[in-house]
Amino acid sequence: MVSNEILRFCVSNGLLLDKEVLNLFSETEDVESVKLIIEKIKNQTHKKVITKNLFNENRNQLENFMIGLPKESQKGLETFKIKLGLSIEISKEVSIEKSVGEVKTENFEDVRVLSMPSIPLKKLEVGDFVRHFRGRLGEMKKILQEHSELNNLVSINKISGNRQGISLIGLVANKSYTKNKNVILEIEDLTGKIKALIHASKPELIAKTEEVALDSVIGIKCSGNQEIVFVNDIIFPDAMISKRKQSPKEEYAVFTGDMHVGSNRFLESEFLKFIDYLNGKIPNTPEVEKIKYLFLIGDLIAGVGEYPGQEKDLVLPDVEQQYLKVAELLSKIRKDIKIIISPGNHDALRLMEPQPLLDEKYAWPLYNLKNIILTTNPSYVNIGVCEDFSGFDVLMYHGMSYHFYANNISRLMKEKAAHTPDKIMHYLLSQRHLAPTHSSAQYFPSENDFHIIQKIPDIFFSGHTHKSAVSYYNNILVISGSCWESKTPFQEKMGNEPDFCKVPLFNLKTRAVKILDFEDYSKDNWVVK
Repeated sequence: MVSNEILRFCVSNGLLLDKEVLNLFSETEDVESVKLIIEKIKNQTHKKVITKNLFNENRNQLENFMIGLPKESQKGLETFKIKLGLSIEISKEVSIEKSVGEVKTENFEDVRVLSMPSIPLKKLEVGDFVRHFRGRLGEMKKILQEHSELNNLVSINKISGNRQGISLIGLVANKSYTKNKNVILEIEDLTGKIKALIHASKPELIAKTEEVALDSVIGIKCSGNQEIVFVNDIIFPDAMISKRKQSPKEEYAVFTGDMHVGSNRFLESEFLKFIDYLNGKIPNTPEVEKIKYLFLIGDLIAGVGEYPGQEKDLVLPDVEQQYLKVAELLSKIRKDIKIIISPGNHDALRLMEPQPLLDEKYAWPLYNLKNIILTTNPSYVNIGVCEDFSGFDVLMYHGMSYHFYANNISRLMKEKAAHTPDKIMHYLLSQRHLAPTHSSAQYFPSENDFHIIQKIPDIFFSGHTHKSAVSYYNNILVISGSCWESKTPFQEKMGNEPDFCKVPLFNLKTRAVKILDFEDYSKDNWVVK
């Protein structure tokens, strides 16, 4: 056994090896490299007892030493390095590559990061918000102008006399109701504001007004004058794909997230079962060898200080320890699976969207894993590209804005969309915006509104709500991920019913979707739903 050989080497050199370090070393078959490392730490410290703390105290020297080892040895010692926190300098080199939006795509021809918003931090001023909404209006206007229904388009300041059969495009500044149950929208463009009345005698149109979010950009067909226009129809930007793509190659992608590692409710045994599945250790799962992509939609860790008294719910009270555990788990997954990770609100970085890459200061262990691609939140990723096939465009958004719309759009409230988040995702696709209302998400105002769904995705993937759902909207595959954390007291207080350990499996060739259930299994009975 590897551990016995390492022990014999230590005894022959008059050394004692801490049991924890021995267990770590026993995970590699490169015994000769292990001996060199032990020899190095002995000569460096002149200590007779080799402990984990000794490695940590001499981290820099060990990093430089291990960089000089053959690449095969470095690969064999990967798990050991992650657990001890080594190779930080190597990870920094990788992060420089990531920061310019070329996140390992040169190594993975079938994975391309299409968008990675990057906004410099600066002091915010009122003018930043003005430029933000002006930019939004301009981009959304381009989208709406493609709708043939909006004929005879005019600007608000060009309305003169009583105009019939005109169309306007503007931002919804206000929505109110009269005592006669009419609806009045205040519409604004770059030339002015105007009131748009929807008469209560038009129930279908009144229903459309309930879908209108403040600060969203819509088109209206109307008649009227400079004081008020009377609305005949409302046109939303909407997202639609005419035909569903299918890859010529049979490959699979799996979608999950919201691991919350570090929480005492993290379902580690179930997640390890998921890893066993990915590694082909579950019987009667022939499709597993064709799984090429794993999407993780944020909240990898539980975080620290996320809510009052959280410390009592943590088994790992430090975010760096939590990311070390995440990296340890993900390092067990076979290396031909590309792991695409975007951040969430529990991760150790700013809440303001767009969220940048996971902070290397805390999440550096993940930068050492060679099959990981880090992206921002939100972001676009293309997978499965091959000869004569453009691949699938995947829009990733964690979903911080979702509860706002579940609690403020009347139809979504009636449908209890907080428990069926794909309905919220359908709604936002119809708006072509991930967070149209100013207060629905924390965001950094910039001239480019990164919440606009400019490119219509083939797949729209979100998390945050901890509810599993798969559906289609205008040929767009919509996926909401479950979680790997059992119900918390806060969720119970709020009446939330999370889904656990449900992982959608998508066949890129046939478009078939299965829900893999890692919550309900026993040693001899594994469930696919």
